[in-house]
Amino acid sequence: MKKGKKFSFMSLSLAMTVLLAACGSGGSDASNNTGDSGTTPDNEAPPAEVEELTPEEGAMLTIWDGGDQKGFVEQAAAAFEEKYGVKVSYTELGADKAMTQMVTDGPAGVGADIFAGVHDQIGQGVTAGVIMPNDWFEEDIRARNSEVAVNALTYEDILYGYPKSVETTAVFYNKDLIDAVPTNWDEIKGFAATFNDTKANKFSIMWDVGNGYSSYPFFGGYGAYVFGNEGTDPTDIGLNSEQGIEAATFLQSLKELMPLKSSDINGDIRKSLFTSGKLAMNISGPWDVGSLKEGVTNLGVGVYPALPNGDPMKPFSGVKSYFVNAYTKYPNAAKLFAEFITNTENQTKNFEMTGALPANTEAAASETVKNDEIASAFLAQFENSIPMPSIPAMAQFWSPMEAALSDLWNNGKDPKAVMDNVVEQMKSNIQTGS
Repeated sequence: MKKGKKFSFMSLSLAMTVLLAACGSGGSDASNNTGDSGTTPDNEAPPAEVEELTPEEGAMLTIWDGGDQKGFVEQAAAAFEEKYGVKVSYTELGADKAMTQMVTDGPAGVGADIFAGVHDQIGQGVTAGVIMPNDWFEEDIRARNSEVAVNALTYEDILYGYPKSVETTAVFYNKDLIDAVPTNWDEIKGFAATFNDTKANKFSIMWDVGNGYSSYPFFGGYGAYVFGNEGTDPTDIGLNSEQGIEAATFLQSLKELMPLKSSDINGDIRKSLFTSGKLAMNISGPWDVGSLKEGVTNLGVGVYPALPNGDPMKPFSGVKSYFVNAYTKYPNAAKLFAEFITNTENQTKNFEMTGALPANTEAAASETVKNDEIASAFLAQFENSIPMPSIPAMAQFWSPMEAALSDLWNNGKDPKAVMDNVVEQMKSNIQTGS
């Protein structure tokens, strides 16, 4: 789609000239009327764009976003009002809840004009008809943001949303215990042989093994997939493929590093061990940066180690975005603000104020971000990640996968039988809509 609905007076003039020439009674008369040279006179105005996106008269906007974004949003809103004369008011409603609320509030005419959300909610929003395609600024948005982020916000070949930040998981490590994240799992096993002490609750590495989001990097790395056609085909589930079974088998083998029940490797336990110096590497996301910095003096973050076949691990990733309410009274103003608050300057400011990792490639390449070791590591891992599928059928992945991980890890069940059962359950749930 186009960057904007723009055309010039010159184009219009040329079209009219051709039309008049075709309809005129004589070629010579028409030729005489154009002048000797047929060129534009020196005193004629140059081509001008005749249609620009401008706010509706009297437009006033409301935006929903999380509490941690309040200061940033209000700063951007003040700058937008100064530029366009449109006042933007902020209401606290986080990206994890706003889409569901909009499904009710949008059609009722009481929803915000712009709201924050996560890319995997797009299917819900499109089905309910509450989000407006990003048509006017599509070309610019695609050009200046990470391709992974833009693809995540594209649903059935239509771009929705304005990417604001990205997130994925990576490996936190305590530099006082290990110099860097090992490059492969053999090296991790070698380190564990000298570091692990189960009786003393000392472990080399931990992740929430019973959680489908946290354990997906193994499946994504081996080439398994939740849904085919880049996450859009619910009839093609690839978790029990040869690659999926290989991933499940390798994941199961890692229990030697963490001889614990999956329920005993939750976030609170991992954080406690990590901050007390009993855990060298803790897999998590940027949402834990603040609390882990408080507990670990020499904190580092690295990308995942390579799998035994040499391929990189590929975690799920999420893209936070602003969406325009399809029921807004001021679509022009809303689109302008959504584009404004996610431009290069504002994504850089958001990182400086809140630590939100930019989706914008120029902001991500800025000295401010590049000089932040932790942010750079997460962004590097993001470029080697897989956005969670955004189709509604994704809701049927989590419970079967959690049960499968428990069977693999806690009960030592056969990987093929376990993964076949996951696919069978997902297909049944999708068909029944449960």
